[in-house]
Amino acid sequence: MKIKRRNPLKKKAKKGFRGYPVATVAYYGPDDTRASKVAVGIVNDDDEDPVDLKRWYSEESDVRLDQKINEEILSFINTYKPKSVVIADRIMGCPHEEGIDYPDGEKCPKCQHWAGRDRFTGEFIH
Repeated sequence: MKIKRRNPLKKKAKKGFRGYPVATVAYYGPDDTRASKVAVGIVNDDDEDPVDLKRWYSEESDVRLDQKINEEILSFINTYKPKSVVIADRIMGCPHEEGIDYPDGEKCPKCQHWAGRDRFTGEFIH
């Protein structure tokens, strides 16, 4: 019999918005099937920039399923004792950063799947 593990991040997110601070979790990947990067931010109030932001990467596994990464994320989040946790319900786009990994205004040369797509809907932009 296979034992299904519960994801404590999803459990925290299911509680809904309970106030600030909020931990935000966003996944990124070379396409919309495997997340190779996760970015976690801590926001103390509405319309404020994150007070802390940390990223995790994996070239081999899907970060959403990587137990070690998820334990590190949970530890990071718990440091700030957030009242709410928000997790993106999909992969939010390319894991590479414009202006850092490739020039501003250009398409990522490594992630052709995202070229011309809206990162929130996955639909092609005309």
